[in-house]
Amino acid sequence: MGRWCSPASAEPRSVQLLLLGVALVAASFYAGTLFQSSASPALILPPSVSRSPGSSNPQDASEFTNKVGVTYRTASISVPDYGLDVCPLEYNEYIPCHDAAYIRSLRNLDRSRHEDLEAKCPPREENLFCLVPPPNDYKIPIRWPTSRDYVWRSNVNHSHLSEVKGGQNWVHENGKLWWFPGGGTHFKRGASEYIERLGNMTTNSTGDLHSAGVVQVLDVGCGVASFSAYLLPLDIHTMSFAPKDGHENQIQFALERGIGAMISVLATKQLPYPGNSFEMVHCSRCRVDWHENDGILLKEVDRLLRPNGYFVYSAPPAYRKDKDFPIIWEKLINITSAMCWKLIAKHVQTAIWIKPEDESCRQKNADTGILNICDPSDTSSWQAPLMNCIRLNTDQSKIQKLPSRPERLLFYSRSLEIIGVTAEKFENNNQFWRDQVRKYWSFLGVEKTSIRNIMDMNANYGGFAMALSTDPVWIMNIVPYTTINTLPAIYDRGLIGSYHDWCQPFSTYPRSYDLLHAFHLFSHYQGHVGGCLLEDIMLEIDRIIRPQGFIIIRDENTTLSRISDLAPKFLWDVTTHTLENEENRPEQVLICRKKFWAIV
Repeated sequence: MGRWCSPASAEPRSVQLLLLGVALVAASFYAGTLFQSSASPALILPPSVSRSPGSSNPQDASEFTNKVGVTYRTASISVPDYGLDVCPLEYNEYIPCHDAAYIRSLRNLDRSRHEDLEAKCPPREENLFCLVPPPNDYKIPIRWPTSRDYVWRSNVNHSHLSEVKGGQNWVHENGKLWWFPGGGTHFKRGASEYIERLGNMTTNSTGDLHSAGVVQVLDVGCGVASFSAYLLPLDIHTMSFAPKDGHENQIQFALERGIGAMISVLATKQLPYPGNSFEMVHCSRCRVDWHENDGILLKEVDRLLRPNGYFVYSAPPAYRKDKDFPIIWEKLINITSAMCWKLIAKHVQTAIWIKPEDESCRQKNADTGILNICDPSDTSSWQAPLMNCIRLNTDQSKIQKLPSRPERLLFYSRSLEIIGVTAEKFENNNQFWRDQVRKYWSFLGVEKTSIRNIMDMNANYGGFAMALSTDPVWIMNIVPYTTINTLPAIYDRGLIGSYHDWCQPFSTYPRSYDLLHAFHLFSHYQGHVGGCLLEDIMLEIDRIIRPQGFIIIRDENTTLSRISDLAPKFLWDVTTHTLENEENRPEQVLICRKKFWAIV
């Protein structure tokens, strides 16, 4: 089928395109082609339904013995023979570390700085220990690239954003679909025009953002992530984030569209990304008070920007002269000047600064007390408090000019050398993952277009993501904070990712990913000081994987045996395969697939 044009680019034809969308939806229910399979879920019995032999209830077709009920984590875990309990339907969007009821009970949060929007994980005994169900009428998500513009309403059944942001073309209701015209608060006429304008502003109208050297972008307060979606044609990859706040389910919309995003917020802690990782940090009406608290949030942006990186600010203080906006603008100018950022463009409703490569100005401001310099030993950003200081790149030998994508994917960076990875080991690792991914696809036995959102739960150097770079997928590369810090090397390859601790739930909605890759992850957490068990990680995997999604697990044989035994109780199907590891020794691989079930 031909490429589907975005209705945002052809307003006079909007009625025809809407009718086409409705027709395609109807066809998809019967053909299961453009929008992927329309398979119905299997059924699971609620506790109130009789299980007596010979019952004529339609639920007799159920193949499961799991029970529906609220179950909490206990000090010791024993999964019943009938399987894990299934959480009641009202928990279908359960995000353990962003649970509003639990966070409201916390009394010592600095809500003026939005600490209540940060991840706050409850004590282990207050965590639900049951399988999170899909909502009623959940459907297998629409395939990329159609999903950029259309998703099933029943999968994210919330109308608030369309009601309050429809006029800005964030999202519109369209029959059984949500339609995303590609707009945003500061780009109502579409992200493409806005991105072109940013390219002109950064190159004096001589090029685009790609030619301006932008490869990786951090989008702060991303909304439904249309900015990120429309950067992809330029081969620019974006880490998009937004809080779980009044703009309900914006990150869920982004992930359902097949766009990389996670729940996060700039509040009191550093973001879970390494320093010097982005060529651009973007804020379009991102609702961040950059001018407050001595500019501490701008200093976090400075940490994340590479030298010569851009900070793009599209918000009222950049162009309005009423209310308090001129005062806010003056504060922004003072803070950015102290950091020696240069305002290179100010046009329409957008201002763009550039972070300096030469540190002499910043060192001079530090010497005169205008600026605080961070202790160079403070390098960890996992759950670390924000720091009211900047980090100087005083060792120019560590500053490396990186090529653009796709060359960056295979570039042997200084960040690899720092952690002891030789050029030969790097190349061997790349070849290893090319071979492994090719065999993974043969094991899965599905069309590549049926998989879009992928997470590598223990990403090492990012070889798995590199090997998938020509496929129609995006990969969230996770580096557990207790392992060797390889995330800077992953970013230096032009990939995106985050630090995390798998003894805690990840900051995302249920049913976020089509495929999870757990490469020697479980054994890393055996005997972990956090006290989490294999079953805890399996439960989190089940929460964030989609129905009919895949989990590829490689680990020690004893660990794989336990997972195989437990998988049916989690409603997973399992097949076992054998591949060679990097030492050319045989290693078992589990391919697990989550069943498609629902509460009735």
